[in-house]
Amino acid sequence: MSINPFQIDLSGKVAVITGGGGVLCSEIAKGLGEAGASVALLNRNKEKSAPVAQAIEEAGGKAIAISADVLSDESLEAALKEITDAFGGIDILINGAGGNQPGATASLERATEASVEGSDEGTSFFQLQMDSFSSVIDVNLLGTIRTCQIFGKAIHERGGGTILNISSMAAFKPLTKVAGYSASKAAVSNFTQWLAVHLAPLNIRVNAIAPGFFLTEQNRFLLTDEKTGELTTRGNTIISQTPMRKFGEPGDLLGITLCLVSDAGKFMTGTVIPIDGGFEAFSGV
Repeated sequence: MSINPFQIDLSGKVAVITGGGGVLCSEIAKGLGEAGASVALLNRNKEKSAPVAQAIEEAGGKAIAISADVLSDESLEAALKEITDAFGGIDILINGAGGNQPGATASLERATEASVEGSDEGTSFFQLQMDSFSSVIDVNLLGTIRTCQIFGKAIHERGGGTILNISSMAAFKPLTKVAGYSASKAAVSNFTQWLAVHLAPLNIRVNAIAPGFFLTEQNRFLLTDEKTGELTTRGNTIISQTPMRKFGEPGDLLGITLCLVSDAGKFMTGTVIPIDGGFEAFSGV
C-alpha cells in the first residue's frame, strides 16, 4: 500500500452522476474523469451534460451523456442498460439531480400578521403551494431514493462500491425562505445514514456532502445583483456568517468527493460532510 493513499486512481471504475450537467456536478465529473473513471452523466435533457462529456473525452477520459429522469423507474432502467452496454457496470453513484421551485419558497423571512391571510408585502408559509412543495421533495428526496434503488443493485452486482448523495447546508440549518428545499435536503441526509447502515453488509458505502454557499445558475442573482455584481442583502448576510468570508468554488468539492468514492475513504460510511467555509460551525455570535 502506498504511504500516500490520496493519489486517487479510479481506473477501471464506472461513475454515474445524476444532474451531471450542473455547475457543481460537472466539475465533479471532470475530476472523476481525470482520476481515471469512466463517467456517465445523466440529465433529463442530455444536451445539458453533453459538453461536459465532451470535455472529459478531450482530456483523455471516457464519458457519455444520457437522458434520464430520476422520477421515472422506466427512464432510469433504460439509462442503466445504456451505461452497462457502454462500460460494463457501475461502481460509483453520485446523486446530484435536484432543485427548488418558487412556489415552495417564501419571499418573507418571517411571517407577519398581515401575511397570514396574504398581503402585498410578500409570501409567507401560509401561501406556499403544496404542488410545488411536493415537486421539490420528489426531485430532491424521491429522485435520490429511486436512483439508489435501481443503480444500487448494479453496484452490488460488481461486488460493492460507493454512493454519494448531495445534501445541503440547509439540512443542518433550515434556511429562511426555502422551506421545501430545506426539508427535502434534511431528509436526504437522514436517508443517507439509514441507507449506509442497510447496505453495509453488501459492501456498499453511502455518504453525503453538504455544500455551503456556491454561486450557481440557481442562486447567482439571489446572492449578487444582476446589474452591478455586488452582493445582495442576503449575500452579505451569508458572507458575514461564513468564517472564511467567501463563497465556495466548484473545485472545492473535489477533494472530499474523491476521498469518499475511492479507497482513501474505505472506512467511511454514513457521514454527511459540510463543505462550507465554516458556515455550519459558526453560531452567529
